Order: sequence, then C-alpha cells, then structure tokens
Amino acid sequence: MKYAIVLYDGMADYPVDALGGKTPMEVADKPVFDSLAKRGEVGLVRTVAAGLKPGSDVANLSVLGYDPKDCYTGRSPLEAVSIGVEMSDTDVALRCNVVTLSDEENYDDKTMVDYSAGDISSEDAAEIIKTVQEHFGGGEFDFYPGVSYRHCLIHHGGTTELGNMTPPHDISGRVVGEYISTAPTAEKLTKMMRESYELLKDHPVNKRRIAEGKRPANSIWLWGEGRKPGLENFEKKFGMQGCIVSAVDLLKGIGICAGMQVPEVEGATGYIDTNFEGKTQAAIDALENGCDFAYLHFEAPDECGHRNEPENKVRSIEIIDRRVLPALIEALEKYDDYKIMILPDHPTPIKTKAHASDPVPYMIYHKKGEIDGVETINENTAAATGNFVEYGPGLIERFIKN
Repeated sequence: MKYAIVLYDGMADYPVDALGGKTPMEVADKPVFDSLAKRGEVGLVRTVAAGLKPGSDVANLSVLGYDPKDCYTGRSPLEAVSIGVEMSDTDVALRCNVVTLSDEENYDDKTMVDYSAGDISSEDAAEIIKTVQEHFGGGEFDFYPGVSYRHCLIHHGGTTELGNMTPPHDISGRVVGEYISTAPTAEKLTKMMRESYELLKDHPVNKRRIAEGKRPANSIWLWGEGRKPGLENFEKKFGMQGCIVSAVDLLKGIGICAGMQVPEVEGATGYIDTNFEGKTQAAIDALENGCDFAYLHFEAPDECGHRNEPENKVRSIEIIDRRVLPALIEALEKYDDYKIMILPDHPTPIKTKAHASDPVPYMIYHKKGEIDGVETINENTAAATGNFVEYGPGLIERFIKN
C-alpha cells in the first residue's frame, strides 16, 4: 500500500474579477485532478484552527497530522533546521526576507514593493546576507543564507514576545510603518531593519540588479519568530517511512524534524518555473526505495496569489495537472493498492494577496475503493458534498485508515 499527498500551496481562492468572477480552481483545465475527484471522496477541511495564524507552517503541519497547538514553536526554527543551523534552547530564530522597498526618505513611509526582491536568486541573496552578517552579526545576532529571498536570523538569548512581526507577503503594496512592531522587546530587530536600507541600497549586487532591470534587495524584513522545534517521528506516529519533496526550507525543515526523507531536487525554485518533473521523480523514487508515504509540495499557486497573478495561478494548477499527476499516478498504478490525496494547505486569495483561514477543498482517491465523487473539484463543489473535517490534523487519519 502506497500513499501520496500532492499539496498545491495556497490554491484555494475567492472569486476573481479578472477570471470572470470565478476562482482559479474553477477556471483551470485540470482533467486528471477532476477524473480522480469523480471517483474519490471530496469535501472541505479546516487546516487552520481558530486562534492560529493561517501560515503554511501551521497548515502543512495540520495536513501532515500534527496539531500545531501542541507542537508548533514558530516558522523560522523549521527553516533553520532545513539549512543546517544548530539552535540552542535559548536561541530564537526569525525569518529574514530580503525585500524591495520604495525610496521615500523615512523608512516607515516606504511601501512594500516586493516581498521577494524580484524573486532574487540564491546567489545574489547570499551576497546580500553576507554583508548583513558582516555589519550586524557575530555577537548577539547571526544571519544565515537560505533559498532565494528566504533567509534566517538567529537571536542568541532572544525572546519570542516581539509584538506584531508582520509577514511581508501580507503587506504587498502597503506603506510599512504601521506593520512594524512597536514592542520594546523588538526594538533591536526593527532598528536593524531600518538601518539595513542604508546599508543595502547602494550594494554592488543591487546596483547590478537595477542596471539589469531587476528589483533591488534593499532591506531585510524580520518575522516568523520561534524556538527550537520538536516533532514526533513520522514513522513512529504512523507506522510508515515517509518523504517530503519541496523547494522551500519550511517544508524541508518539517520533514527533517519528523525524521522523514527530504530529497534535494536540482532546479526546484518554489515558483512556476520550478522543476516539476524532477520533484515528481524524487517522490516516485522514494516510494520505490522504502518509503510508503510521499508528500509532494508545490509552492507556485501560493506565490502567484501573493503576487496578484491570477492567470499564473490558473497556469500553475494546470501545469501540476499536466506535468506531475500523470507520471505520479502511472507510478502508483504499479502497486497493488494506493491512495492519493490532493488539496491546498490554505487559501491565498488574489484579492488580498495574503493567506486566509477558510476551510479548503480536499480529494481522496483509493485505487480499490472508488466511489461517486464530483464532476469537477473546486471550492463550491467541495462544499456542496457536505463532507467537512473540522479537525485538520485528523484528515490524515481518514486518509490512511478509512
């Protein structure tokens, strides 16, 4: 028996004017996904419990069967684990984005132009983080390069009581001042953010990027604070060896903390240009080499939601349907029995460009247990089935055992 989850990060949405008042799931041509939905269980699941922020950390933990209320210590510690940072019990990790801000003189008057600094390459970003470390690091603070715009700050002896450290992807196009924490405990961190603009605006990497028509990484932005994480071993919890295939450090960190295999895939970017075939093959290889459970995570729909790219969000759903699902299902058909579950972790609505807490559609297909499902799966058809899983971490039990 083999199990596969295909996670379309941020796929669920609200009606989009640019798509004729429909959601990307409604517009997308997804024949393979729909064919499974016709023969599988379809419904809604609440992946983000009341009182929790709708981050990919909370939502993916929930889909994997871990209750964030019991085990979640913050987003950045999971990312720190992924990039090999050793944390002590007194360390606090924070996500350090490199971002593009507008050029108003007063930092608080600047606008969040781009939370990803033009989808900066890991190589360019590493040079930026090297400069940040040289200027601010080496004592109380240490900065570590990650992937693209996503990096890590370790605050030695820090606190997680920092007030409102706002995710930059939640404030795209907004003036940043009101989203900067005013908590006294965050003062050193926000001071570094403000000072980083003067440090980076004329950085050689940014001068070159501007000359090439690219956006500069002219500031750091700190958020996602948390302490050293601890997750129950996945194999001990569910009785099977598992793997996570993802381009993003957050998911890799979850996998590492849960004792799962986390293969590296060349060309995996976390956006619509990612190596879809390579990631799919990595999951297939893991299933052929001892794993019974594969979690295949695609960030592209989420990124398109944050960037207000409705056509690309539709396209990302269609690409996964065309370049991922056929090969994965063909590989699964070789086994005597299998189950596949497809769902988003949370909505990332185009209209808000931020995560939302609404329940999301899910689909479970069982090779030996086909049932009557829905003609096409989207937010509305999933709701119409009446199937509703209130406790998100319980969905995987339904997937594995039912």
